[in-house]
Amino acid sequence: MVGIVLVSHSERLAHGLRDMLVQVAGEEVPIEAAGGTDDGGLGTSYDRILVAIDRADRGGGVLVLTDLGSAVLTAQTVLEDRVANTAVLVDAPFVEGAVAAAVLAGAGADLAECTRAATEARDVRKL
Repeated sequence: MVGIVLVSHSERLAHGLRDMLVQVAGEEVPIEAAGGTDDGGLGTSYDRILVAIDRADRGGGVLVLTDLGSAVLTAQTVLEDRVANTAVLVDAPFVEGAVAAAVLAGAGADLAECTRAATEARDVRKL
């Protein structure tokens, strides 16, 4: 099964989105929140992202979504340093992309399908 990692500057934002995804995709989808710094402040943490990816990796690959620019940089660094190349950083809207990917992951879609759904969420109009 595809895992999902939510990288945010805010621990509360990452956990709130995780809670929402669990409700729409189910508990069986491995969804991990990696928000905030190690001391509980706003920012991102290399170690939190690394641990979240390892926890979410159940063999089907891991989709990593980020909220803002420096979260992208930190996630990219983690992915470059990891020996196992099972995770992909996706250029997608944080909430909409995560929802699309989680629903498909819950339905058994592979990493490529989940990635495509997350990136296509960028084009979905709200109004």
